[in-house]
Amino acid sequence: MTAKTGTSKSGAAKPGKPRFGQLGRDQPLHKKVATLISKEIVNGQFLPGDKLPSEHELAQIFEVSRNVVREAIACLRSDGVVISRQGLGAFVVQPELRQAIRIDAEELQQSGNLRSLFELRSALEIEAAGLAAKRRTKPQLARIEQALSKMTGAEKMLDAGIDADLDFHRAVAEAAGNEYLVTFLTYLGHQMRETILTVRETHGLETVVELTIAEHQRIFEALTAGDPDAARNAMRDHIGAAAQRLNIEL
Repeated sequence: MTAKTGTSKSGAAKPGKPRFGQLGRDQPLHKKVATLISKEIVNGQFLPGDKLPSEHELAQIFEVSRNVVREAIACLRSDGVVISRQGLGAFVVQPELRQAIRIDAEELQQSGNLRSLFELRSALEIEAAGLAAKRRTKPQLARIEQALSKMTGAEKMLDAGIDADLDFHRAVAEAAGNEYLVTFLTYLGHQMRETILTVRETHGLETVVELTIAEHQRIFEALTAGDPDAARNAMRDHIGAAAQRLNIEL
């Protein structure tokens, strides 16, 4: 389907028309619409300051209801991609002014993007582990140990084991004493869940679980000892091993 052109700040139509892809039915329609509009923005069909087509126009383009379009625009607004102006419509926000973090799940299927995610995770989590070794309090250390206990418990082979894994990393971030690290690493944790599931399915559940437990045990021991260098090394080894299990070299 072909969309009508957006309108630039000057009011002139830009050359070329955005070509939205076909809608799939494998996810909520409003999310699919939001993804396709976002891709047109990334591709430069809509520039910062441009007004998106009206709800009515988008509904015709995608052959969906205006309610679906409203929900899609709400998603884009939540992601900080557009801003709505009452009575005027939705406008594209300048990239440097966007306040939301967003990693597209479909784009993560590309190995290069997944490698970038692991690199980002390494940069943040290795330092978080070092800070946690210096700053962790007894209650924080107890919470990390509790998460590790759940990882090694009766439900370690189930999804509860993955939840415990993510809780472990969040607890380490909290022990680092930096709320921004907690925000970023909590978000990254949600993105990493699918990678954990993939590795469990492709490498043998029991083997992967035992390897992962051993890696987390080393991190915990370094935190308990209050050794920042050992904590950083243990976290580096864990993330590197996790990446290798997905055939990613860091």
